[in-house]
Amino acid sequence: MNRNTRVIVQGITGREGSFHTKLMLDYGTRIVAGVTPGKGGTYVHGVPVYDTVEDALREHEAEASIVFVPAQRAPDAVYEAVDAGIKLVVVVTEHIPIVDSARMIKYAKARGVRIVGPNSPGIIVPEETLIGIMPVRSFRKGRVGIASRSGTLTYEVAEAVKELGHSTVIGVGGDPIVGTPLDEAALMFENDPETEAIVIIGEIGGTSEERIAEYVLSGKIKKPVVAYIAGRTAPKERRMGHAGAVVYMGQGTFESKMNSFRRANVPVAETPYQVAELLRQLL
Repeated sequence: MNRNTRVIVQGITGREGSFHTKLMLDYGTRIVAGVTPGKGGTYVHGVPVYDTVEDALREHEAEASIVFVPAQRAPDAVYEAVDAGIKLVVVVTEHIPIVDSARMIKYAKARGVRIVGPNSPGIIVPEETLIGIMPVRSFRKGRVGIASRSGTLTYEVAEAVKELGHSTVIGVGGDPIVGTPLDEAALMFENDPETEAIVIIGEIGGTSEERIAEYVLSGKIKKPVVAYIAGRTAPKERRMGHAGAVVYMGQGTFESKMNSFRRANVPVAETPYQVAELLRQLL
């Protein structure tokens, strides 16, 4: 993603789609078209609307899509974008059933399409482009890449490290199954020339954080890494606010993630604001 990335908005005529389209346009995102079935021929904030993604791409070139379609229809919107040739699909929608998420992610991966989300706040390349719903005041161009499972914590940490600035910030989504898990995002930052250090904002549930620690130990990730893990006091075996923040059978616990990072000599902040202090020490 960069300032030249062309974007379509699926669900652009809805309340959320229209609202965030305006904010993305104001930030400089190149939104070339919107898609809402039955609303073709209309305009939203000057952006032409089409009935299908195929219709939109017949008139405009685009590499990315952002989905604001309600959960019941969001998987169909993703399939439509993938079949039309879009290469990056950011899914903001939450409450998509897990089985539907698994199917659409598998379908996209088999066709070389990158899914971010579902239940994602999106991606921002500060001072270049925003595909998502992040508050832009929290971000400044710089050298720290942030990959996060939590939307709100992303903004808190971004504010804390604003002095160092951000290369790219990605909210991978809080669901149990996401198109770009935390460990994949970390590897992408390792290969990104604009990123000098990586911040991982994890939480209980899943094993992505443990895999990142393994990558650091094995040398797959050589750049400095700082982590923060949410859920220290969460009761075990209970569903929390994020669908993915569930601990089962001793896997994905706060302790297992902390121990993995300790073995890899990855500093773990006790508060979101300590992330900046740890980064300054490493850089």
